[in-house]
Amino acid sequence: MTTDVRTVTPNATVKDAAQIMHNVNVGSVPVVENNRLVGIITDRDIVLRTVAKGQDPNTKVCDIMSRDVKTITPDTEVHEAAEIMAQKQIRRLPVVDNGNLVGIVSIGDLAVEGKYEDEAGEALHDISKNTLS
Repeated sequence: MTTDVRTVTPNATVKDAAQIMHNVNVGSVPVVENNRLVGIITDRDIVLRTVAKGQDPNTKVCDIMSRDVKTITPDTEVHEAAEIMAQKQIRRLPVVDNGNLVGIVSIGDLAVEGKYEDEAGEALHDISKNTLS
């Protein structure tokens, strides 16, 4: 899991979130209030919910973020995280402890950790097969 996670608040702008994604080369940014996870904004959210609709880049994150965020805890087993990613067709899982954001796990994190490459491959396969058909 990555523990040095950049975040935004719900009142930040979509442009602020996009700048963070650009600066740290990520595709999503957790949305927090007082370190409590309240949503997530992805590059896809920005494109589909802002750019494609001709919205202003100064739109607030809370207006386009995903609120129903699937999370895991620090003690979640790797194979369970990979299974959740596959079932929910997501590539990133925020890690929370008592509601507080403590990190994020991505499909890439699983892939680069040699002993988990099978889980990562299976999850990515399941995610991709449903989006390609």
